[in-house]
Amino acid sequence: MRIGVVAEGDTLDSLVGEDFGHSPYLLIVDRDTYDYEVVENEFAEGQGAGYKVAEAIVSLKVDACIVGGIGTHGLKILQDAGIRVSYDNDGTVQECLDDFKRRLELEKRFS
Repeated sequence: MRIGVVAEGDTLDSLVGEDFGHSPYLLIVDRDTYDYEVVENEFAEGQGAGYKVAEAIVSLKVDACIVGGIGTHGLKILQDAGIRVSYDNDGTVQECLDDFKRRLELEKRFS
């Protein structure tokens, strides 16, 4: 599973971005190995950033996205593309990934 994490920095120790469209980085992380690639947010400073970032994430073919805060337009674009969105996350990328994995395992166990 490929997980996109909106982040304030370019490492797993960075904080998850609070503002979906205006966070400076997106980390594309392998759920199992935590190997990741860094994508700089070229839309962070402009108008309509949430919409543009959501479209960019869809094109990166992720299965899920972890964010702090996200607006309704960005959320709808991701969900319409079949991307699972985990929002209201707080902490480092690593912590939020660990929590997301734990929730996925619980869902499997109780499904």
